[in-house]
Amino acid sequence: MSEQQLTTQQIEELERQWQRECFQNAQKHLAEKGIIPSTVFDTESRFLAPLCAIWKMKAQNGKNYWVITGRLPTDHMEASAAKTAREAIKYFSYRWQLKADDILATSSHDQTQVKFANLLVDRAHGLYEIADKEQLWANEAS
Repeated sequence: MSEQQLTTQQIEELERQWQRECFQNAQKHLAEKGIIPSTVFDTESRFLAPLCAIWKMKAQNGKNYWVITGRLPTDHMEASAAKTAREAIKYFSYRWQLKADDILATSSHDQTQVKFANLLVDRAHGLYEIADKEQLWANEAS
């Protein structure tokens, strides 16, 4: 075995570390929006390391939220908009496409905004591809 190959235990530890970082980012994102999470629905949350994690959380305000984190913009929505993590991913994909369209229509070609819009489009396409892969969602209850 070469020095570059990781053991199963090392891979599992890296995934746990990644999951912790995503969880912290999700909590921080909600807190910045004035939403204080109180519970995580582990069985409904999904982790697709190292691309994205989608968390279903209950907040102290009594509402449930989906929060998406990972190698993409962190975002959230009320859980009433999507029953499952897969539906939530599709929702974020659609919403990011609309947001990118809006940015491009109103940004006066500010390069920072244009770059952000292009990032949103790229990540939206990636999310849609993830949501479209049946094998990733075989264990998800509808």
